[in-house]
Amino acid sequence: MPDQVGVNLDALSDLCTPWCVRVVATLRIADQIAAGATNIHDLAAAAGCDADSLHRVLRHLVHKGVFEESQPGRFALNQAAQPLLDPAQRIGLDLQGIGGRLAYAWGTLLTYVRMGAPAYQEQFGLPFWEDLAAHPDIAASFDALIGPAGHGAPDPEFQISAGWELIRTVVDVGGGTGAMLAEILRAHPRIQGTLVDLPRTVARSGEIFKAAGVIERVTTSGQSFFDPLPSGRDLYLLRGC
Repeated sequence: MPDQVGVNLDALSDLCTPWCVRVVATLRIADQIAAGATNIHDLAAAAGCDADSLHRVLRHLVHKGVFEESQPGRFALNQAAQPLLDPAQRIGLDLQGIGGRLAYAWGTLLTYVRMGAPAYQEQFGLPFWEDLAAHPDIAASFDALIGPAGHGAPDPEFQISAGWELIRTVVDVGGGTGAMLAEILRAHPRIQGTLVDLPRTVARSGEIFKAAGVIERVTTSGQSFFDPLPSGRDLYLLRGC
């Protein structure tokens, strides 16, 4: 007799609920409800979709505790649905942006496990970075996901072993559009910074540095971080998401 370990494999393998969440996030259903469109026909019209199909999706989510159906065909937000109003939450869920790439990429997991190498191109025709380069709108949503819009303002007050007093130059390796570097330079007015990331990404960093008031203390290097890095700096940062 198998051990009773309390694991429900049906619940663990449920794909319906996460896909329903992504669909309503993409269609901005929570925003429409917050704006006063609670009837299923009004919601479908606002989202440009089929009312019956949307009704089925919302009723499934109600059953799972997301949204409430106050009366047949009329929906309301509840605490579980509130995060769908947050643009930062939606970046990773929106099937029309990087959220779609991340979701559909899971379909290549079997190939990855069999071959031991990324299989992203099996789904999208190109490896990840080449795919972003070919689709600037997807690339922009990826930058937003890993930047302040998706992760909030970074905290520059982390400690380094020798302290910040002797640091005069910093390289942020793979620093996206520069949010972390901007905060470091703002917190430490003596420091000069260099942002390293792909050319299309560093090209979007100017507004962030300008808003932080540090643009005069920054240089950018549009390159892969696998290429030789700018040399002779005091501190090199490589940060995980």
